[in-house]
Amino acid sequence: MSAEMLARNLGIEFPEQKPGYLNMCIRTGNLLITSGHVSNMKGILGKDLSVEQGYQAAKECAIKILQSVHHLNGTLDGLRVIKLLGCVYSTGEFTDQHLVINGASDLLHEIFGKTGDGYHARSALGFAALPTGAAVEVEAIFEVK
Repeated sequence: MSAEMLARNLGIEFPEQKPGYLNMCIRTGNLLITSGHVSNMKGILGKDLSVEQGYQAAKECAIKILQSVHHLNGTLDGLRVIKLLGCVYSTGEFTDQHLVINGASDLLHEIFGKTGDGYHARSALGFAALPTGAAVEVEAIFEVK
């Protein structure tokens, strides 16, 4: 099954997006590079939120990324996930940022394949604050094959 069909079968919708202050996804050559997409969930991991809640917030970011990529590219088919950068609003003692960002990685593995086009490089970092108090922010790079 294609990436597009897998995403739709998971209930991901691709609504029309209106232009904003920044470009949420831009193409250069055969790369699609996204801006950071923040979760609607607010709070601090290790204080207000659990790893499981952070995981869901990261998954939400990945869905928003897929919507922006789809808006620009017209489809999820024919893409390879290259790199994710995951930012986690967390306390200084919190060290499970990687488990939080698994929420984004796992969704992309499910749609693009864990050993195929979804097998990506990734960084997961803790931050003292994120815009709007968001729990998680994720950005991505895709290759148009």
